[in-house]
Amino acid sequence: MIIDAQNITKTYGSLKVLKGISISVEEGEIVSIVGASGAGKTTALQIMGTLLLQDSGDLKILDTDIAKLREKQLAQFRNEHIGFVFQFHHLLAEFTALENVCIPAFFCHTSKRKAEKRAKELLDFLHISHRMNHKPGELSGGEQQRIAVARALINNPAIIFADEPSGNLDSKNKIELHELFFSLRKEFNQTFVIVTHDTHLSELSDRVITMEDGEIITE
Repeated sequence: MIIDAQNITKTYGSLKVLKGISISVEEGEIVSIVGASGAGKTTALQIMGTLLLQDSGDLKILDTDIAKLREKQLAQFRNEHIGFVFQFHHLLAEFTALENVCIPAFFCHTSKRKAEKRAKELLDFLHISHRMNHKPGELSGGEQQRIAVARALINNPAIIFADEPSGNLDSKNKIELHELFFSLRKEFNQTFVIVTHDTHLSELSDRVITMEDGEIITE
């Protein structure tokens, strides 16, 4: 089991955003989390992705108790084992596509030569290597999202968390991105947890978790 989250709660002031949810994810699964805006989907994803700390409950990723990690240990764990793909690509405008993909590897003290070799392999697999020397402003939305996916994969993460990854894409690029996720699972046995409003993507997933008012109502 890659993720084991049990009885997770999160409160902001008087607002209970998560009311004791439990989610487990196995290696190679593609799991979608759906629900109306304000249901707690993104908060759940951010906690499982170690970007937020829960108020109570237990979270283990790769059998590691996340609550026991100190700040630097947590940052290192996140960079080595977790990848993120967001609705907004968050690519750095001053760097090329290749340089953007390499950045997480440099945080892991990977050599420039090794990082660039891995990045070029990923860009080739994602059919975007011909754009690797272009900066984000010169790329289409679909191309930028592929660069963001390559960046998420650079450190061979155990799991990728995606928050509305196709939210800003047109229909053609949405379908291509969804197909890409399943190609990555087939090729690398990649695990995905995806927050989405896109019914096409959720229907393709191995499992759909529906949230409402901070609780899981169906799975």
